Amino acid sequence: MGKECECVARLGKQKSRGKALLETNELIFRGDFRLKVLFASLKSAKAVSGELRLETPDGLAVFELGEQAAKWCDKILHPKSRLEKLGVKTGARVSLVGKFAGEFVEELRGQTKNIEQDGLKSLPEWVFVIAELQKDLAQIAKLAKNMPVAAGLWIIYPKGRKDPTETDVISAGRKAGLKDVKVVGFSATHTGLKFVVPLDRR
Repeated sequence: MGKECECVARLGKQKSRGKALLETNELIFRGDFRLKVLFASLKSAKAVSGELRLETPDGLAVFELGEQAAKWCDKILHPKSRLEKLGVKTGARVSLVGKFAGEFVEELRGQTKNIEQDGLKSLPEWVFVIAELQKDLAQIAKLAKNMPVAAGLWIIYPKGRKDPTETDVISAGRKAGLKDVKVVGFSATHTGLKFVVPLDRR
């Protein structure tokens, strides 16, 4: 989930109190007017006197965030890499279940050599499951049963599809006895949901 903050936003002659949401690649504001700022389109980003000032293609957008302004600006200017967001550290043991894009596999190989495909033989710290269709979720229960209790399981599924939906993914994880704890934008086309074994069962 992104960071949220109630604030006053200004864009040109428009001014409104509302909610700002800081996501991985964009900032969304919902108030008397709505605004979506893609970070890739920004000309500049500054934090000045408690204001986050973003120079957008539509003009200067100002968000009165107080002490959060500098933190949000830093996240916009220095975004985490995908593997940082997923929590995969150097040398981590990773299991991949399903066919992942070569780009992601190459990123992993740059971080660790401990990667296995379609199995949990190495007692992984991270299990990544690609669920392109709802039927792919049927394997979650078995994986949850066999993975180490301290491991994290990421289910990667397509954005904006009804097969599976986010509800389907959450339901599959919970039915397997896992707890959903984090969501990230895995790519332009896929979302990632992280599940863990609840603390009282470790």
